[in-house]
Amino acid sequence: MNNKFASTSLYKNLLLTPGVYLMKSHAREILYIGKAGNLRRRVSSYFLRPQDSRISQLVSEIKKIDCIKTDTAIEALILEAALIKKYQPRFNIREKDDKSFLYVEITKDVFPRVLLVRGKDVLNGVRGKLYGPFTSTKSLREALKIIRRIFPYSTHSLGQKFIRPCFDFEIGLCPGICAGLITRTEYRKNINNIKLFFDGKKQRIINNLNREMRTASKQLRFEEATKLRKQIFSLKHIQDIALITEDDHDTRGKTRFRIEGYDISNISGTSAVGSMVVFVDDKPDKNEYRKFKIKTVTGANDTGMLKEVLTRRFRNDWLLPNFILIDGGAPQVNIARAVISESGLKIPIAGIAKGSERKRNDFIGTIPTGMNRLTLIKVRDEAHRFAISYHRQVRKREFFR
Repeated sequence: MNNKFASTSLYKNLLLTPGVYLMKSHAREILYIGKAGNLRRRVSSYFLRPQDSRISQLVSEIKKIDCIKTDTAIEALILEAALIKKYQPRFNIREKDDKSFLYVEITKDVFPRVLLVRGKDVLNGVRGKLYGPFTSTKSLREALKIIRRIFPYSTHSLGQKFIRPCFDFEIGLCPGICAGLITRTEYRKNINNIKLFFDGKKQRIINNLNREMRTASKQLRFEEATKLRKQIFSLKHIQDIALITEDDHDTRGKTRFRIEGYDISNISGTSAVGSMVVFVDDKPDKNEYRKFKIKTVTGANDTGMLKEVLTRRFRNDWLLPNFILIDGGAPQVNIARAVISESGLKIPIAGIAKGSERKRNDFIGTIPTGMNRLTLIKVRDEAHRFAISYHRQVRKREFFR
């Protein structure tokens, strides 16, 4: 883009919801199609984060961004694949060799299986119904886990023999064809619903299930009605946080490791402030520091103040951290986890409890493998210093009012 204002205007009004974005050139050519768990946050990352040369070239050509809202990230994943297949945007096609794309195949077996196949196998010929291409293997695998919990399906090859139901049956993922516990007609209902889901017709599935549930209830088939009610509920309340998390941390380019450290400073609840410091690749990045004057919490309530700071922070379109460090113990870490979860994110969090007179460094939570604890102590100390400095400024201003 020619300037920061122009690029900001492309994404500042986008929704904070799941969906698909279509990046277009001046001539309205579709350059790139992507999915998002949070449209504004994902699209803004192209303009706010360091990118490789290919993505930098893409960004330089973007003049317009259209978005299609979806109910969930998993539906965005499926819609993204359908639109890529339809429009073949040149920056999507460049992203991977055709042979490395992943597809979902629903086989033509008597009891159809749902399989993942590589593009190279598609080129060699596949007999079943295909959906794709999908650009993210991890997202697709997670999506299939979610779908299989709602509509169990088999992955057993024809003729495979079992003495007892398989392990997948025991955990609710296989409907039991391995032990003759489901008829072909009932099994194909699940497969047809999976096809409808991949066709983007979730509401039709819900309508069909509602109709079947009412019929089952009228005929006093209450166990079947209960199962159908659970499927309807699951479709209406899909939990796809894993897809959202991966999407929001996917920069499609090289990124650096970002740690954010937080601290609260006040005297018996007065002149209360919060600090956010940022270390990138173990070094402070002071341009990214942020300070917060507490607005909604009164009295000595450090956890409430921390909740306000984090809530305000994650309402902004700032870069997302790879790790969060809290100056505090279990109460502060727990409130931070709650805020992150409510924001639809999954970011590792730990705290450092300082003990009396700040003489101890007791780590609360799990520290990712390979992370330098001395760096984390530096982050904690810097967050404390920055908070104290801002607290003194605020207290001084209030004193001279």
